Amino acid sequence: MSKIIPFKAVRPTPDKVALVTCRNYDDYSQAELASWLNFNPYSFLHVIHPAYIHSQKITLDKRFKGVAHKYQDFKNDGIFIEEDQPVFFLYEIQTKTNLFTGIVAGTSIEDYKNNVIKKHEDTLQYRVELFKDYLHQTGFNTEPVLITYPDNPSINQWIEEKKKSVPIYNYSTTNKEKHQLWKIDSDEEIVWLQKQFETIPELYIADGHHRSASAELLYDQDHHLGNENLNYFMSFLIAESNVKIYEFNRIIRDLNGHSTADFLSKLEEHFIIKNKEQELWKPQSKFEFGMYLDGKFYALFYKQETNNPTILENLDAQILYDKVLQPLLGIDDLRNDERIEYIPGKQSILTLKELVDEGEFEVGFMLYPSDISEVKALADNNLIMPPKSTYIEPKFRSGLMVYEL
Repeated sequence: MSKIIPFKAVRPTPDKVALVTCRNYDDYSQAELASWLNFNPYSFLHVIHPAYIHSQKITLDKRFKGVAHKYQDFKNDGIFIEEDQPVFFLYEIQTKTNLFTGIVAGTSIEDYKNNVIKKHEDTLQYRVELFKDYLHQTGFNTEPVLITYPDNPSINQWIEEKKKSVPIYNYSTTNKEKHQLWKIDSDEEIVWLQKQFETIPELYIADGHHRSASAELLYDQDHHLGNENLNYFMSFLIAESNVKIYEFNRIIRDLNGHSTADFLSKLEEHFIIKNKEQELWKPQSKFEFGMYLDGKFYALFYKQETNNPTILENLDAQILYDKVLQPLLGIDDLRNDERIEYIPGKQSILTLKELVDEGEFEVGFMLYPSDISEVKALADNNLIMPPKSTYIEPKFRSGLMVYEL
């Protein structure tokens, strides 16, 4: 049984929402960041990075306090408003290629602890503790955890009916996305939605493992203070058929001492190799890998030698690690080894080609994206994907919704 709750959201006034909301801070180059901060006084970037010019000169403690103060300034200036009562929201994101619709709600720390909300990625403890300290000192969160639920015909029908009403937000962004938001504030609809989710036995984290782990850590630290908001964390709940999973491609700085001929020879132990020359080839199905090396593209077809592989051993990202990255290229730590970097699969493979051609990297690998059934199977068996196995959309706009702690 899954528990969701409405909450008293803080959000931008409708006339300023297009100016306030922004992409994730890490998505901006330094030039973009400077431009937005210089020319848009309403951007939520001013809140999440208030001292960007001096970011290397201040302590984290001072930075977090600066975030809290700037957020309060936005509220005092009337840029943000707070709901009078707890509500749910229905949120739709229309990109160039996809339409995503989901429910914004509070999800239960107790469900997270009891594995009703399931995980498929490992977390780095220092990042979990850092974001916990951020939440503790700023007193708010604006980055919901992306959670999937099994497709539910009743919820799907309700969503379609709700979308026929007038949204409270309807705006576009400079990256050519359209955003719409509907408020769910009637007691009848709130109770109905809660009962629908009570029939769902498990939820699955698609994106936001560090955020949910930080929320749990903050609860463990501060729940004795009696703050009910700590019992939940903000989530964006979306039907599993509506998420889009991309792969993360890998680029490696060197061949670990191997010549090109030697490396290709060693790959033949586990892969059938086809030279695609200059064809921009990408994997077409599971157990296929693309490789760009020495100015040529190659198709690698895994021989699948194991008779009864585990779910994890059958994962393409794990196969690449077990058969290539670790034994041949000497990369043990996928998170911290500076010889490997990652490119989201939604980017063109020309990006990977250009980075290798420029000489900083020597080889690139392209993977076929995992599907939601693999993600769920790993979570159900308490197994963890290798780092950077999935790049999942939709991505929530920062500053669109604030959950105060």
